[in-house]
Amino acid sequence: MSKTYLNKVYEARDAEGTRKLYDDWADSYDAEVAGEGYATPGRCAAALAQHIDDPTLPSLDFGCGTGLSGQALRQAGFTTIDGLDLSADMLEQARAKGIYRNLAQIEAGAPLSHAPGTYAAITAIGVIGAGAAPLSVFDTLMAGLGAGGRLVLSFNDHALADPRHEAKLAHYTDSGQAKLLFKEYGDHLPGIGVKSNVYVLAKT
Repeated sequence: MSKTYLNKVYEARDAEGTRKLYDDWADSYDAEVAGEGYATPGRCAAALAQHIDDPTLPSLDFGCGTGLSGQALRQAGFTTIDGLDLSADMLEQARAKGIYRNLAQIEAGAPLSHAPGTYAAITAIGVIGAGAAPLSVFDTLMAGLGAGGRLVLSFNDHALADPRHEAKLAHYTDSGQAKLLFKEYGDHLPGIGVKSNVYVLAKT
């Protein structure tokens, strides 16, 4: 399997370029990342399951891609999952998996349309970082949570190399807007030697 897309994904690009990359990658994405041992979805889902009272409550898989994150959430016991993604072609792959209650395409930079508190948890698994969603998405996701809502997200090594990513998270925890429940560094794509931090936060 060629690593063409994995070689390209961490390059900087605008939102339309990112959408096109993921549209073009949709058909081979699952096989390519599975071939490198993609571990972050399972790690995120397991961490969230440990820090939520009722996994049957609705959760939002933001940047759901082809649905690998949704599959991991379902395997961890989450039963009511909605998905959002920038790429229509990725959403087609996600829809075929039959995991999601609802799926919808979003525009880059758009606010979430649901009322805060609609979802007990929001996930952003492998979503924020170089070549993917900008750091401002963190604010969008926090705004979409109600008090006590959980956010699980990951920053891979490429994101962690930019100190602004963890500084954004620290801004919320240091100011009392959120509480850090879980943080763990581990495998992301072990086949190419990339790791990630997984975080679970509770909005206060």
